Amino acid sequence: MISLRCSLLAAATVLATITSAVAQPAALTLGTASMGGTYFVYGGLVADLLTEKAGVQVTTRQTQGPNQNVILVDEGKLGVGMTTMGVAMQAWTGTGPWTKGKKYDEIRALFPMYDTPMQCVSLKTSGIASFRQLEGKTVGTGPKAGTAGTYFPLIFDALGMQVMIRNGQGDELGNQLSDGIVDAFCFGAGPPVPIFRQLDAEKDVVFYTWTEDDLATIRSKIPEFTPSVIPKGLYRNQTADQKSIGLYNFAIANKDMGDDMAYALTRTVLENTARLAKGHPAARETIAANATRNTFLPFHPGAVRYYKEKGIKLDPATRAK
Repeated sequence: MISLRCSLLAAATVLATITSAVAQPAALTLGTASMGGTYFVYGGLVADLLTEKAGVQVTTRQTQGPNQNVILVDEGKLGVGMTTMGVAMQAWTGTGPWTKGKKYDEIRALFPMYDTPMQCVSLKTSGIASFRQLEGKTVGTGPKAGTAGTYFPLIFDALGMQVMIRNGQGDELGNQLSDGIVDAFCFGAGPPVPIFRQLDAEKDVVFYTWTEDDLATIRSKIPEFTPSVIPKGLYRNQTADQKSIGLYNFAIANKDMGDDMAYALTRTVLENTARLAKGHPAARETIAANATRNTFLPFHPGAVRYYKEKGIKLDPATRAK
């Protein structure tokens, strides 16, 4: 009799443990980037949304940006990461200097985020109002492992320019520009960039990009860039649209993420664009139709299921593998 009671008690304990485990929401970490950039803000919005709507307890982790996010997702140390497709291409092919020849082929695309146009800002008192005037100057480009930190050195090389590059967190470089420590701050993030908006509100600054000829030269040497525009009205000191170059952003996960999880994350984010856009205007571009902006990185099968439901025709090169 005692043995039977013990067996029933043990069975009840196991059942309670299983039930408790099932009732607990899944949890994952979302890799963002430095303070002062859009990833930091956007990532927080996505984490709150998924925690509330998808039954997934999501916490954010501040990283150096896309490069580090790719590495950590590939290694299974982040549940979800955010990256520009330029960095993702370097990772997938192992061609970026930071990859040291390693191909990061464990990553899979989930959902599109927004475009990342490149832009520079200087104090009006510096007299700098064009990109070519940065020759021989000290230029902040954000964290070394971020999109701007990766690509602005390539841009300077493409144009045959010599500058002194300073890396650091976005908010730190904004302060250094204000204090005259750097001559310019060149960055790439979903506009309006939080630190750019702060500088625009507190200082008399000049925003600038490139001439048509320079844009053509950059794109011929760095083909992953696509045409982009920073519209007027985002900053008080920018009174006209500025043509630029950009890289689209996508959320990525490891290929071993469960299909149901990948589906739930993708669906929840893409069906709550309006909510995300209230937190940052760049999120207006977080829509299913922009999944076609990915032309090479395989989508996770769970994400593919959602796009099929929505009738989105993905690039054949991105079919789940």
